[in-house]
Amino acid sequence: MKTAPLTFPIDDVERVEVEVEPHVEKWQDQEGNLIMILHSIQNEHGYVPREISMELSALLEIPLARIYEVITFYHYFKLVPPGKHNVAVCNGTACYLKGAPQLIADLERKLSIKEGETTEDREFHLETVRCIGCCGMAPAMVVDEKTHGRIKISDLQGILDETKKGGVK
Repeated sequence: MKTAPLTFPIDDVERVEVEVEPHVEKWQDQEGNLIMILHSIQNEHGYVPREISMELSALLEIPLARIYEVITFYHYFKLVPPGKHNVAVCNGTACYLKGAPQLIADLERKLSIKEGETTEDREFHLETVRCIGCCGMAPAMVVDEKTHGRIKISDLQGILDETKKGGVK
């Protein structure tokens, strides 16, 4: 019988145990298993929930501080739930010179968040990246793995609206 997906924060310790145990069992005898277990958890949830970190600490018999040391050291790991849609604005040299800072500022205003944050409704996550390799299309951004190039501020609302509707622009 399949159980309902976990929503965090949760108080059901037994469900958290059931959630964490398969990740630990898969990597238990491997060297460097903490990173592999955290990758597995992140891949499943999109982030590493606090409750799961606490249970992981108990199961592996390592301090919770060690887990957070690893999570915060590697940029890949997230401590907050991601947005449904990821908006990554390139801020490499070509994009920067062709207006990426203005695009970022306008997206922050439109979404009411700062770079690195997720909207309150968890619809969008905004991040900047060093380079996406599309310098000839500057300024560029990637939204849900689709690259948009030669973006103008006037394009942003349409891209956000289409993304939210599930369409491809």
